[in-house]
Amino acid sequence: MADIDTAASYPITDVNRVKRVHERGRYDKATVHAILDAALVCHIAYVIEGRPYCTPTGFWREGEHLYWHGSSASRMIRTQGKGVEVCLTVTHFDALVMARSGFHHSINYRAVMAFGTAHIIEDKDEKLALMDRFIDRIYPGRSGLIRQPTPQEFKATTMMGMQIDTASAKIRDKHVSDEEEDYEGVPAWSALYPVTQVIGAPSECVRQIPGLGIPEGMVDFEPGARLDEIMTKTYGKTFDT
Repeated sequence: MADIDTAASYPITDVNRVKRVHERGRYDKATVHAILDAALVCHIAYVIEGRPYCTPTGFWREGEHLYWHGSSASRMIRTQGKGVEVCLTVTHFDALVMARSGFHHSINYRAVMAFGTAHIIEDKDEKLALMDRFIDRIYPGRSGLIRQPTPQEFKATTMMGMQIDTASAKIRDKHVSDEEEDYEGVPAWSALYPVTQVIGAPSECVRQIPGLGIPEGMVDFEPGARLDEIMTKTYGKTFDT
């Protein structure tokens, strides 16, 4: 393995080291952050009384800190709020790969596993600012168009954070890869099918106030545009990357 730039990469430990098909592993922060920033939903794994749980939720990144939210009454938040170690993961599903053997059928993907200790955002001003940034991360500038949360909504929502202690990405981005003898010896049609998640046409609220146009911050939400590419653009607009 090539030397790792410790300033620009996450430390490689027994926790985050990619062991299976290790050449697909990436530890540089640019790659890890790009995969995170193109995602909207993560899965967070943690343990409650010896039993593993994994919860999907919306999230975003600021620097080397990850944030997510949840109901203040939820089991996930009550547990993570105690300061437990968690593993936050995201996966982009990019292609189906049909090979000439079951063993070599595969998918193309971009994935990240990030490790750290969860903590509650206790400061009320910081919490409110994070609630706004969560909206703006998806829809740039929208927090300035909508009303602020009511006291009850504010109380019912908990914002969580996690400093990334270490992380790794794993990427498969290749076509069909068979055993050499199978290319001529196995008469099975083989191919790669790209898979993308795209935005459809907006369905306006039936109680829309007349005369309202699509906000400037929604310019990238064109029907047919890739969701991961939109999320990358909106992230950059909100956090000025």
